[in-house]
This record gives sequence, structure tokens and C-alpha cells, in this order.
Amino acid sequence: MKKYVLLLCLLAVAHFGFAGSFPLTDPVLPKDSVVVEFGKSGKIVIYVETKEDFEKLKLMDINEIIRELDLEKNVKDDEMIIVQRTRKDGTVQDIVTVRDNWDATDWKTETEVKVGKLKVLVDQSGLDTKVKLEKGEKKKDDNFRTYFETDLGINNYLQNGSFPTSDAPYAAKGWGSWNIGLNWMAAHKISKGFFWKYGLGFHFYNFKFENRDYQAVRTPENIGFQMRSDVDGFKSKISASYVTVMTLFELDFGKMKNEWNKGLKLAFGPYAGYRLGGRSKFVYRELDGSGRKKDKEDTGLYLNNFRYGLRGELGIGDLKFFSSYDLNTLFQEGKGPELNPLTFGIVLHY
Repeated sequence: MKKYVLLLCLLAVAHFGFAGSFPLTDPVLPKDSVVVEFGKSGKIVIYVETKEDFEKLKLMDINEIIRELDLEKNVKDDEMIIVQRTRKDGTVQDIVTVRDNWDATDWKTETEVKVGKLKVLVDQSGLDTKVKLEKGEKKKDDNFRTYFETDLGINNYLQNGSFPTSDAPYAAKGWGSWNIGLNWMAAHKISKGFFWKYGLGFHFYNFKFENRDYQAVRTPENIGFQMRSDVDGFKSKISASYVTVMTLFELDFGKMKNEWNKGLKLAFGPYAGYRLGGRSKFVYRELDGSGRKKDKEDTGLYLNNFRYGLRGELGIGDLKFFSSYDLNTLFQEGKGPELNPLTFGIVLHY
């Protein structure tokens, strides 16, 4: 009986997988028939003329059915591929597969019939045969998708093509000059492995000074860097926040080979942002040993309201790195040192 149940499951699932390609009609059914209906339009009709034919049908197994249908099959290990489809790009997709699983340790015998995204499991371990129908995972839509990403990076800046030396009051310290970006992205497929990505993000920049005794202050003419010898400096930095739009073109070499989240990814493109805020922060202690105190000052008046630049991404599997470079300076012309922000970091994908 278990073979007969497996036969019905295989026929039902196979018909469901190809039902969209063949129109069905409602024929006049003979009396000695079995009708299996599934889905919105799926239907299987099995009819026999005599009782002897019905008994023969119950005794048939999968291999005998394949021989009767004269289907070409490929066998690899314990898996038998009954039907395959060749795509336009030359790759092969398994449509119908049958796998026999047997575990001698717990006397488990299970047959798996897979048709497209549907899977039928027939457990023959006990006295009763158990049949379970599972639905496969939904195939990811490669043509268009939306997702959320977080940038975690370290900031610095270039002055005349090089990093400011340590004796400069505004020289940035790598550890502590954090960059955090929250990006809502979308991706359009242009061709196989080639995507156009674009999105909107909120980016928060911190530039922590290497020399913590200097404080960024606002003067009537520009931003200045004041040496605080009257206190014991503990931390000094400038921060700014931007709403940013970006667009990138990505090459995914893994998807070119039909491998999901594998292989090398390269992306490159421009971005532009508008400043939301900016300030300086100076943390210090009094020379007599008092607790920590903070001085905060609005320095946004001398920061550029707009920023624009180029962003590059390098991905290996699920790991992705990014780098961005502002083509314009952090401060307005004549209001501060000519510094072009530069960021390195990783991208967390959700």
C-alpha cells in the first residue's frame, strides 16, 4: 500500500508542477475511477476497468512507472533525477527528483519526492506509512528587491592629498572617529550579475582629535582650534549628520555563475547629502581633579551644508566592505582647514 500512496503523491505533485502549462477539461468519468483534486485547478483521474487491474496498480513501484513511461533518468548517489529542464543560459534545473534515505542506526526508511518547490516525504519506518507534504522556500526575486543596510566605519580626512600630521590640532584619531550609516536600499537587475542600486540613508560622522587638549570653537570669522592649558582635556571632537542619497552599479560574479551569496561583488557610484546638524564637544577635568565636564558648541555654521563624493563596495560572500570619499571639503571655503572626509568600514546587511 505504501508504494501506491507514493505513486499517487508523485503523480499529484508532478501534475501540480506542470498544471500551468496544460489546460484541463472535465471529461466524462467512468464509474470505476479515482479523482484527486488539489489547488485551484489541479486534477488527476485514475481509472481501471477491472479489479485485477486495480490490484496490479497497487503493486507497481516508482522504477516500474518510469520504465513504463520510457522517461530518461539520471542517477547520482541515492538520488534519481526523473525530469530535467535546460535553461537558455545552458544551466540545468532538476524538475522531478526521487531520493531514498535509509539510516541503519534507527531503522529509518524515508523516500523523498521533490517536484519544483514541492516536496513529498513518505516515512516507511513504522507499521503505518506516513506521508507529509512540504512547500519549498520561495525563490528570491532577482529583478527587484529592497533591503536595509547599516554602515559601521572609521573616519579620517585628507588635506592636500595626505593625512594631517599629529602636530596639527585637528588631526583625527582613527579609533573613536566613528561613522554610522542607516541605509534603505533598492536594487534593479540590469543583466545577469549586473545591478543598479540606489537608496536613502542617514549618516552620522565623528572626528575625534588626536590631540585632546585642543577644542574646536566658533569665532565670528571661522572655526578655530583653541589650546586648553587651563584644564586637563579628556576628549575633543567634531560631529556632523547628513541625510544622503546614493546610487551604485554592482557586479556580482557569484550570481553570474548561478551561485547565491557566493563569489566576489564590486560596486561603485556617487552620493550626495544635506547636513542636518553639527557641533563640537570637549570633555575635560579641572586641574584640581574635579569630575568630567563637557563643553558643547554649535559649529554647524561653518560646515558645508552639502556633501558629495564617491562610494565603493567590495563583497566576499556575506561579508561586505565600503569606502567613501567626499569630493568637497568638510568646512566652507575660508572658514576652516581644507579637509576632505574619508571613511572605511563594513556593511551589515538585513
